Amino acid sequence: MAKEFPLTPVEVSTIETKYRKISGKIPNEQTIAQIEKLRRVEARSMRGQPPIIWDRAQDCNVYDAFGNKWLDFSSGVLITNAGHGRKEIVEAIIQQSQKPLLTTYCFPNEPRIKLTQKLVSLAPAGLDKVFLLSTGAEGTECAIKLMRTCGRKTGGDNKSVIVSFTNAFHGRTMGAQQIGGMPAGKSWIKNLDPEMIQVPFPDGFRVEDTSFELFTKSLAEQAVNPNNVAGVITETYQGVGPDFMPVEYARQLRRWCDEHKALLCFDEVQSGFGRCGTFWGFQLYGVTPDLFCMGKGLSSSLPISGVIGRAEVLDIYGPNEMTSTHSGNPICCAAALANIEVIERDNLVENAVKVGTALQKRLNEIKEQFPDIIGAAHSKGLVAGLQMVKKGTKDPDYELAWEVIHKCFLKGLLMFAPVGFGGGTVKISPPLCITEDAALEGCEVIREVLEALITSAS
Repeated sequence: MAKEFPLTPVEVSTIETKYRKISGKIPNEQTIAQIEKLRRVEARSMRGQPPIIWDRAQDCNVYDAFGNKWLDFSSGVLITNAGHGRKEIVEAIIQQSQKPLLTTYCFPNEPRIKLTQKLVSLAPAGLDKVFLLSTGAEGTECAIKLMRTCGRKTGGDNKSVIVSFTNAFHGRTMGAQQIGGMPAGKSWIKNLDPEMIQVPFPDGFRVEDTSFELFTKSLAEQAVNPNNVAGVITETYQGVGPDFMPVEYARQLRRWCDEHKALLCFDEVQSGFGRCGTFWGFQLYGVTPDLFCMGKGLSSSLPISGVIGRAEVLDIYGPNEMTSTHSGNPICCAAALANIEVIERDNLVENAVKVGTALQKRLNEIKEQFPDIIGAAHSKGLVAGLQMVKKGTKDPDYELAWEVIHKCFLKGLLMFAPVGFGGGTVKISPPLCITEDAALEGCEVIREVLEALITSAS
């Protein structure tokens, strides 16, 4: 189980830089009192993040109401690709809400018309239909439904197997957790679907065999007939790392799906909209999926997600057979349109490449300084992670990852705490508008914290 951050005030050293400002007690008594009110009425599962009450957020910074400022390495869990509180997005939300038009169910609205056109124009050729939703898990659930329905339509009732990968995370709803590759995440489900199976993810770290033969061998070991596979779904990168599959593996996977008439789906909820240094993360592999899921960075603000794919896939259901209450909400669509405009206008994809290159170099140096406790330092663009391990092993060190994030928080660097399963990773995912000097300052905080933890332990 993930740890709960204590509500114990810590007297911190005063820090004031261009990107961080911390002083006094963290959390202070007012913060503790407010969080205690929340904890009395809110589910305990919501206690897993550092004890800060966000008052406002701008660009790459998060502020409380007491004069403290954190450099944000979380993007609010990879949401704010364009940056926090972007003026253009705020104005789009205000203008739409003042119209006023707040919701339309499945009836068309102008922002929805414009957003769907824009998204299809940005997708690879041939992926020409979009279905808008609210959350990432809604998107992956929809992908499961589409893959299975298409499989049975083309190959009969037996063509219903969904293949995903170990350590994958696709959301917290029942279908999403069944295709997820973390056993602890689906332990609550009594009757697991036997046709949702996982194969090893070729991360090159804990799974050293990165050949595509591992995929076919794993299917054979689980007695899966390849012709019964309706679809394969993979995160573009596994969020617990981040871990990326080799380019050639991805290309062989595309060919395998074509050969066996299975749909290939990328879960782009974390990786889209410039995060990996390409507009769509799967462009790193030079392949085009049959459909993909998107969310998080789509609006840099409000809840909106979706699925984009080939027309014959997205159109398999008729009118009113596949809908969602908040699909294409006009305010969310307005925010998404403004967000995409900012990403394109400010060249944030290119900035992710530039700053990400410097970030990877510095993280490699940190890994070299602490080789016994950092097993891997993977990154692409502006998503990166230091995978903490128990000394001399590849076993995740969740406790150490938690301590690093907690101590960084007390020094003005904000990251989200790792879940109690997965990779034991210190995840680094700042807004794409971050500057190189800000990114390197954050890395130095991580290095200082690691050095202090090692010194205190020896």
